Amino acid sequence: MKFVIAPDSFKGSLTAAQVGAVIARAIRQGMPEAEAAVVPMADGGEGTVDALVQATGGTLIEHRVSGPEGEPRTACYGEVGGAKTLSAVLEAANIFGLPLLPPERRNPLQTTSRGLGELMRALLDKGCRQFIVGLGGSSTNDGGIGMLSALGARFTDGEGNPLEGFGRDLTKLRHVDLAGLDPRLKDSRITVACDVTNPLLGPQGASHIFGPQKGASPEQVALLDESMARYAVLMEAALSLRLRERQGAGAAGGLGFAFMAIGAEMAPGAQVVEQLTGLKQQIAQADWVITGEGRSDEQTVFGKLPWYVAQWANEAGKPAILISGSLGADIEALYDRFAACFSTVPRPSTLEACMEEAERNLEQCARNVIRLLARQRV
Repeated sequence: MKFVIAPDSFKGSLTAAQVGAVIARAIRQGMPEAEAAVVPMADGGEGTVDALVQATGGTLIEHRVSGPEGEPRTACYGEVGGAKTLSAVLEAANIFGLPLLPPERRNPLQTTSRGLGELMRALLDKGCRQFIVGLGGSSTNDGGIGMLSALGARFTDGEGNPLEGFGRDLTKLRHVDLAGLDPRLKDSRITVACDVTNPLLGPQGASHIFGPQKGASPEQVALLDESMARYAVLMEAALSLRLRERQGAGAAGGLGFAFMAIGAEMAPGAQVVEQLTGLKQQIAQADWVITGEGRSDEQTVFGKLPWYVAQWANEAGKPAILISGSLGADIEALYDRFAACFSTVPRPSTLEACMEEAERNLEQCARNVIRLLARQRV
């Protein structure tokens, strides 16, 4: 019997590779004769770089960039593929991710996407022309002006003073000059892994939907959306192209809009990762598929990683099992895709305790699942 284990990370406690290793260990204990193939997955958020490097045998590299508040920090990117297909894998989450800031310091007026542009420019200098960028988990709402500034664009206020590229600078922005954008971007292929379909502006846009979880007050949300609208007018005039309504323009606080402006291709994160890992081919050879995430609920059906994995398993005629850190109240729709759904939490507990005991709880749950499948074979 062959198992394919293709989980997302359990955010804040276990990486996708760690989750896969724990489940594989449970399989070895309960079915010593079974084969277990671990394929760490991600959907563009936290853990995308690690998952792709682990799954493809790539290389993890550190580089110094500007962090969410403009402070120096060390971020990681991955190099994956062969000499002719070498790609750099980057993620917003490990450069200016929301968890990098304590709750009391979360304020999208004070954060910037500049570090991502700095890293891309360094990679262009290194000769890289293929980029895969995950946008999930950001702390920013700067419309991508931080990233674009680092790549050579110029943003100024009403008096011609240059703006640094923080969320607060959107309120001062009056002029956009894209002439200085790095010309090497035109020769580059940029694939943005993103499952967010929100437009840039309005009630479903970047500021209104994601601003509050990044620390924005209602007044700040209104200010940011108004300023983002002025930014969109200026950018679209410079580009002679309308982008604000496109799906994903509002991703990562408008960073999706900025990537569209430099010709990037937007794609569902899970599908981008699958293409590099070859997960579908492995599923075709499996008897069972196991996936999971930190929490599964009604939102899982709207394109989260486990939903994609289950869909690919269903297409191949393979049963899929979901093992997640917790299950929400409304999971009925999950049974359309999964043979069974399990939560690893064995008893009433605090979030802190669940995080501390994540590995032990996962292993116990996985062992029970595998013992049940082993019994079924008798």
